[in-house]
Amino acid sequence: MRLPLSRLLAGLGAGFLACAAHAADVQIAVAANFTAPIKEIAAEFEKDTGHKVIASFGPTGGFYTQIKNGAPFEVFFAADDTTPEKLEKEGDTVAGSRWTYAVGKLVLWSATPGYVDDKGEVLKKNEFKHLSIGNPKTAPYGLAGIQAMEKLGLAEAIKPKLVEGSNITQAYQFVATGNAELGFVALSQVYKDGKITGGSAWIVPAELYEPIKQDAVILSKGKDNPAAKALADYLKGPKAIAVIKAYGYDL
Repeated sequence: MRLPLSRLLAGLGAGFLACAAHAADVQIAVAANFTAPIKEIAAEFEKDTGHKVIASFGPTGGFYTQIKNGAPFEVFFAADDTTPEKLEKEGDTVAGSRWTYAVGKLVLWSATPGYVDDKGEVLKKNEFKHLSIGNPKTAPYGLAGIQAMEKLGLAEAIKPKLVEGSNITQAYQFVATGNAELGFVALSQVYKDGKITGGSAWIVPAELYEPIKQDAVILSKGKDNPAAKALADYLKGPKAIAVIKAYGYDL
């Protein structure tokens, strides 16, 4: 039996309204190094689910303070695993919702092609004026940079030349604008689809710094928000995983 057009349109309209009624906003806090990947993932998530992502980007340590002071975040994508674990122990998360969404890589990068060699010898030569780094107290990639220099025995020699950004985005910007000749940044900031996107870089060997396991968790404020759970599930799916890998992260 064929339905009259008016009834068919009415049915489609009801279905659309039902989907709209179930759509929700989700507020997320995202470590600065994951800015580009989450923007791509969020766009696909919104198209696929109808939910809307409202994202804030910054240093992991800073977000911890904001969350403890009542910030309205519902999902937290950190640049380490210790901060989400701490929030979990302090009762600020949905039990059992924490997972590792990416393992980050540190890179020594310059906006100038050929400036950084593929073995990092530019560090030992120490002929640069400024080296940019994220605040090691709040930015895990900044801490990783300090660890790498210590392992190489260069920390004291380079210390007077450090230019410290509040987060890894600012550390990247110091190099991109020429205020520092080179800097330690996240590989994801200068890498896409298997190659460095500009300038020159040395991917720092993993044995020179502690693994950058990046955990995410649904926060207590997201407990009853279906969009929070949907986003967490989406990050574990094939579309999101493909984007994460494209930016040079391990899983």
